[in-house]
Amino acid sequence: MKLSYIHDANTELSQLEIPLFASRVRAGFPSPADDFIDRPLDLNEFLIKKPSATFFAWAEGDSLRDIGITHGDLLIIDRSAERGHGAVVVAAIDGELTCKILDLRRGLLLAANDAYPPIRVSGKEELLIEGVVTHNIKCHLRQK
Repeated sequence: MKLSYIHDANTELSQLEIPLFASRVRAGFPSPADDFIDRPLDLNEFLIKKPSATFFAWAEGDSLRDIGITHGDLLIIDRSAERGHGAVVVAAIDGELTCKILDLRRGLLLAANDAYPPIRVSGKEELLIEGVVTHNIKCHLRQK
């Protein structure tokens, strides 16, 4: 999955509090509505832990579709997050950005779509892990 348009998060984020309902929304059988607002939720505080180490990128392609990252998703990437085994990372390989699952045990970058082979990072390429994907945001409105 290639990435397009990278933007750094503003180090001085503005605060935008949106109501957070106390009850969860069922995706199966409906339940009675609950109008009780638990507390306001600031999306900046919820999604971005370290603004100075965070950047955004648009996902391009379908190599991570089986873990829910699809073309057009907005990725939130933290440069300071631990790059552990199984993390979804943004990696620069010979200067080209890609988003894959880090397999430290076998030295691979993995797709989550059987149509894409693993990328061996044996040290022959110039590899730089730019950061860890902490969230992806999807748009469910059809664009006209």
